[in-house]
Amino acid sequence: MKPAYDAVIFDLLTALLDSWTLWGRVAGGEALGRKWRGAYLRRTYQSGNYRPYLALVAEAAQEVGLPRELAATLAEQYAEVTPWPEANAVLAALRQHVRIAVVTNCSEELAAKALAALDGTFDVVVTAERAGYYKPDPHPYRMALAELGVSVERSLFVAGSHFDLFGTAKVGLSVYWHDRAGTAAAPEQAKLIAHHDSLEPLVDVVLGRLT
Repeated sequence: MKPAYDAVIFDLLTALLDSWTLWGRVAGGEALGRKWRGAYLRRTYQSGNYRPYLALVAEAAQEVGLPRELAATLAEQYAEVTPWPEANAVLAALRQHVRIAVVTNCSEELAAKALAALDGTFDVVVTAERAGYYKPDPHPYRMALAELGVSVERSLFVAGSHFDLFGTAKVGLSVYWHDRAGTAAAPEQAKLIAHHDSLEPLVDVVLGRLT
């Protein structure tokens, strides 16, 4: 069976990894961690051009009443982030059929730490630092497409945050939304192919057996 796509591009820190738990642990509680992470996500959304990742994290901590120094603590513990339970099995299945990539809003150093939590390798990894822009600016997505050598029509993006749905819409990427937390509605302009709270249906979507 010919897959419905030639490449699958993943958000890293929400779609593949449970980074929310790490932020909550560093913040001292789940609710405070989500508030801190939400403030950070808004800053990346508004930033566009890349500024040092940990500077944004520190600014977000201060915004929600946490010490700026927690940004360094988060970086020190980045290697402790864990994949969603089904993530490695899904990646292994996809590697048999399509090329896979990551586009992530973090630094080169921290992306390497986070990627170490996942089994296997990716064909392409684009960080905000390397692209020079934060998602949802179109540049990181387009860099991944160019380096994969695939067309936007034959590529699927797996989003973890609804912020990605704005960026993928600008590029024309179809999206599988791994909406683990069920936190927000998809923007109307998003090319939403599937919306699930798990990665498990993704292989069937890529192989054209499920939408």
